[in-house]
Amino acid sequence: MTLPDPRLHAAMQAAVQKIVNTASSTASRVVDALGMLALSAKSNAQRQSYMSAQFDLQHKLSAFNMTFTSVLNDKVAQEITPRVGGGRSLASTDWTSLSLVGDHEVEEEVTAHRLGLDIEHECEWELRELDAYMGSLLGLGRPDPERNPVRPDVIGKALFRSIEVVSPEAAVRQTLARELGHGLAKAMRQCYGAIVADLSARGIQPVGLAVRSAVISGTGGVTAPAVPFRHSGAGSLADPHQAAQALSALFGLPAPAGFGPSGAGSLGSPSPSRTGGLSLGGATSAGAVGGPSGAGALGGPVSAGAPLASDAQMLDVIRRLAYLTSGPGALDAVSTGGWGSSGAAAAPAASAPEGLHSGLSGLMAVNLIRAHREELMRASSGALDHMVIDIVASLFDQILSDPKVPPQMARQIARLQLPVLRVALKDVQFFSSRSHPVRKFVNRMASIACAFEDFDEGPGRRFLSLVRELVQQIVEGDFDQMDLYEGKLRALEAFVQEQAHDEALAHAEAVALLANKEAQLRIVHRHEMQVQGVLASIDLPEFIRDFLVKVWTQVEVEATVRHGPDAETTRRIRRVGRELVMSLQPKATPAERKQFILALPQLMKTLHEGLALIHHPEEQKKAFFAELLPLHAQSLKGQPLTDFQLRQLDVQLQGLDRLVVPTAEEVPPTEATAAAAIPETNFSPDEAQRVGLVAETAIDWDGQLDIDLGSAPAGGTDVDINLEELEPEMRPEQPTQGVALVQHVQPGVAYQMHLDGQWKKVRLNWVSPGRTFFIFSHGKKHQTLVSMTGRMLTKMCETGRFRAFEQAYLIERAVARARKQLAELTANSQR
Repeated sequence: MTLPDPRLHAAMQAAVQKIVNTASSTASRVVDALGMLALSAKSNAQRQSYMSAQFDLQHKLSAFNMTFTSVLNDKVAQEITPRVGGGRSLASTDWTSLSLVGDHEVEEEVTAHRLGLDIEHECEWELRELDAYMGSLLGLGRPDPERNPVRPDVIGKALFRSIEVVSPEAAVRQTLARELGHGLAKAMRQCYGAIVADLSARGIQPVGLAVRSAVISGTGGVTAPAVPFRHSGAGSLADPHQAAQALSALFGLPAPAGFGPSGAGSLGSPSPSRTGGLSLGGATSAGAVGGPSGAGALGGPVSAGAPLASDAQMLDVIRRLAYLTSGPGALDAVSTGGWGSSGAAAAPAASAPEGLHSGLSGLMAVNLIRAHREELMRASSGALDHMVIDIVASLFDQILSDPKVPPQMARQIARLQLPVLRVALKDVQFFSSRSHPVRKFVNRMASIACAFEDFDEGPGRRFLSLVRELVQQIVEGDFDQMDLYEGKLRALEAFVQEQAHDEALAHAEAVALLANKEAQLRIVHRHEMQVQGVLASIDLPEFIRDFLVKVWTQVEVEATVRHGPDAETTRRIRRVGRELVMSLQPKATPAERKQFILALPQLMKTLHEGLALIHHPEEQKKAFFAELLPLHAQSLKGQPLTDFQLRQLDVQLQGLDRLVVPTAEEVPPTEATAAAAIPETNFSPDEAQRVGLVAETAIDWDGQLDIDLGSAPAGGTDVDINLEELEPEMRPEQPTQGVALVQHVQPGVAYQMHLDGQWKKVRLNWVSPGRTFFIFSHGKKHQTLVSMTGRMLTKMCETGRFRAFEQAYLIERAVARARKQLAELTANSQR
């Protein structure tokens, strides 16, 4: 350990200021978000919780920011202060020095830890890079996540103290912790990136990666450099023993014998143990590497005198093989037909090695790692490298035989086999972190490809051409650098956004109609709140209040949009609120009764006309008039109001008369989320047909689904994946079914929808700004539009009629399928 960098204090002050600014802006955004969440809440208790949290945070925002700044500065100052050993010895401590830990301290530790974990999981890659800079800045000589002064748990403690200042109520603090924690975790990715950029601009160099030396167990006890590991980042695997355990755990295997904490490099054991064709070690003859050729061994002891190459030699071999196999058709195998008009290419069964690979029905491209296994083994630097090579080969066995991946895309992914192997050899985080850039890039390629039905023309062809170009740039580029993969991932996302824009233009009529409907929903929602505020002080039957607030506001907005605010029809409809309230008041004189009887037919006619304007359901209309008629009859007999009561009622109704239906420009799009919670604007039959609207009455909600396609692709089969049995880091980052899926659907992604009694693969083309309307399409040559409201989509998710096409990402599916097949082979071998 060296002395801290003299630039430490200035750099940390700049870093703390960036974090403070990020927390302040996040808190301001959360205030607005809590308001929208309150408007869209499904229960009064939930709505009250959000409103209380919003009120407290808004009124104590300055105190929140001041506390966060003060606590964070104190915590960071403690972290960068040199830690001096010493203190009072245990013998000098008496009983009066002992104290119990209170509930408050426990709550603080637990909540702060949970808040820190949210940030850590979201910013894993950024933290790994920052730890390397902090190791240099603090003079540690190595990346140490526990010594990073601005690590997530330090920020979590500052956030907890700040939330304490906002409200003393536990329920409100829990809501704030959830929303602020989630918002700050998202914002900290950019903040940590800005801190790293600032440290780099100050000339601070990150600590380098050390190369560990390991003894390769063998006859001659040859010593060779082991594979270099990244040390930075939370949860990184710093020694080969932990790395071997993590890699073995992917396939449910124990850590290989002989690869203990002492650092011995052998994966072999005195008594060979085999599980199907996946070997856990065994003696090899002189000059052999890793067991029988092509048997899929996870390594074995290297004999005395075996050549051990350096990391540079391994890179040279991988680059040479990647270049030689990057030409057109180099990865194609025997064509068997399949996905799209181009057909699926599958490897012959005879080429599959025994054991794990023999259970596959065929590959859509050649497994290069298996084809060049012996050369890769000779170039590797130790037994751990051998295990990584075989595990990556097994992963690509599963990837290249995955039925949900189109063959055209599988062949492009196959071109990344050697770059992926290189990354896996250098960075074990590839296996343990689903946010690793290489994994995200491969998974995203496969997910986007699933949404296309045809790669010979149109968007599918353009996407395939883009992927081919991106993969070629990776193969020919410096595929050691993660920035390369992150840049290609951004290119994929840019294509998805461009394609969504093009599809919106292609379906311009449907998009325009639904966008106008959503704007109308926002207007209805704003007008509803206005009417509700005026009627709050008027004594009315509850069904009349609900009718005027929830139904007649839609009529007023529809009339204004269709006829204009100054049209006679619009003015007549706007007068209905006053006339309906007055018609319920008791009539004291025969003249008042006569006037009521004469005016009633016109009132009823206007009510019917307005309800027809919004296509109000006939059942609800009959129910309303069935309750209204008895009240009208009772008004002819009741006790009349006093003059004061009449004048007071007239003043209150004047507020209703003064209300003006707002325009679309006056209602910002931010209110669209709240609008999704109210009943959708009814469509005319012609409008519903033009956009392919799926009505709730078109679905047999009581009917049972005849088949569960939870993990099988439409028109195909797949190995069942039980997501609950996967390790937490292997489970999907986003929900794949259930009501939570509604908030995560994305344009350009494929989903499964149960329509007309059968499962159909659909592609999401467009989502309205307020996520109130959704447009899907299905079909290959002749696409059919399917539109639905947010409420309809939510109901389909709740009943299991809508789910993601991929129940897990491609690499996670490959791991799960390999583990399942390996478990079956293990059971068979023990019989």
